[in-house]
Amino acid sequence: MSIAENLKIIKSALPEGVSLVAVSKTKPVADLMEAYETGQRIFGENKIQEMTEKWEQLPKDIEWHMIGHVQRNKVKYMAEYVSLIHGVDSLKLLREINKQASKYQRSISCLLQVHIAEEETKFGLDESEVLALLQSNELRELTHVKVVGLMGMATFTDSEAQIRKEFGGLKELFDQAASIDSEIRILSMGMSGDYKIAIDCGSTMVRIGSSIFGARNYH
Repeated sequence: MSIAENLKIIKSALPEGVSLVAVSKTKPVADLMEAYETGQRIFGENKIQEMTEKWEQLPKDIEWHMIGHVQRNKVKYMAEYVSLIHGVDSLKLLREINKQASKYQRSISCLLQVHIAEEETKFGLDESEVLALLQSNELRELTHVKVVGLMGMATFTDSEAQIRKEFGGLKELFDQAASIDSEIRILSMGMSGDYKIAIDCGSTMVRIGSSIFGARNYH
């Protein structure tokens, strides 16, 4: 099936209020253009350099989402154009995003990454760190960043019960966070393998790559 057909099927099954990030990492510009021509406008990349090269070549009404782990020394390369940074896991990183965004007179939207999986390999804050950060004076002083939601990745497992438990816990934290701060409105959870469960659990944004573009070829 073509990229356009895949997108059509996925989009028709998404409930209202759930937005789709097409995860285009490692995919050529031609593939992104095919998705663009079907009306897709949000693309997610996990490497800042690759995302910047694509931003330079592609139409300027695309929303670029940085979905990978962010190194502070690379923030400057995307500060001019990035729409949403999904994986913010420290106040230090928020400070750097704020500093670089200020150079372009922009406010960059960010999601706090929450560690919900059992694997040690995934990054993220725990529940108490999220709530403390949202209520901190330091965050209020950062006038060029806006925390607009939370993001999390479930454990890579065949156990639907475990995935539901992890997503359900993140949704509870999201509701708590939204009651502290009215800007909190995005809950980014769910990828190609588990996005239907994530939507059931209250996700408002799913990140789908291989189900749109086909399997990835990592060299």
